[in-house]
Amino acid sequence: MAEARDYFSERDGARYAGLHLLVDLWDAQHLDDAVGIEAALRDAALAARATVLQARFHTFSPQGGVTGVLLLAESHISIHTWPERRFAAIDLFMCADCDPRDGLPALQQFFQPGRMDVQEMRRGVLALSR
Repeated sequence: MAEARDYFSERDGARYAGLHLLVDLWDAQHLDDAVGIEAALRDAALAARATVLQARFHTFSPQGGVTGVLLLAESHISIHTWPERRFAAIDLFMCADCDPRDGLPALQQFFQPGRMDVQEMRRGVLALSR
């Protein structure tokens, strides 16, 4: 029987399930463009070396905000936009050999935010090496 693969990451002396980025985009563009948003999130997933399994997006009316998710083999990317505030909240959570930070330039290129705030969180930390 083959040994089961462990999809936890090991970086900087820590072993953990994955890296979760919370991204706030301020003064952003294209926040009512569901087709463009899906393409930008797919570009971010590709840049992070993730595998897209499914996509689901919804546009609200009348304000045009978009909510959506890319289901990844390595977890997910989700978004919710407020065009009236020129704001978007994006989550990028990935495990294994994927690095969600590599997807940030694709988001910057599409949304052209005036400001991008990123918080990083390691999920499922098992132990720190000595």
